[in-house]
Amino acid sequence: MSRSLVLNVTFDCLDSEVVSGFWSAVTGWPRTKVEMPGNPLWWVGLEEGLHLVFVEVPESKGSKNRLHLDLLPEGGSQEMEVARLVSLGARVVDDRRGVLPGSWVVLADPEGNEFCLEDGD
Repeated sequence: MSRSLVLNVTFDCLDSEVVSGFWSAVTGWPRTKVEMPGNPLWWVGLEEGLHLVFVEVPESKGSKNRLHLDLLPEGGSQEMEVARLVSLGARVVDDRRGVLPGSWVVLADPEGNEFCLEDGD
């Protein structure tokens, strides 16, 4: 049986260095600049597993993401992780901790890409 494997999740960015730095800090994964002719990019991830790739494009984000990442806090509470992510440059878009359905917080990275922080408890 044939199949396809997910190699990367790619972010189109106005400033790939800034956005990749944010996501490297969020995940704790190392960041590497890859010089490809005409298409330099930043790569965030470990040698094994999924990678986040950041490429520069001339247009800004236009509307809500159709795909987003769901994150779980590790080593601390959801509240502590929201505070850490905001200190890194994220902004809270929708706080769903006190409503039904709920228990997550929608945040956006420095260029507006939404992601969710779930409750790890």
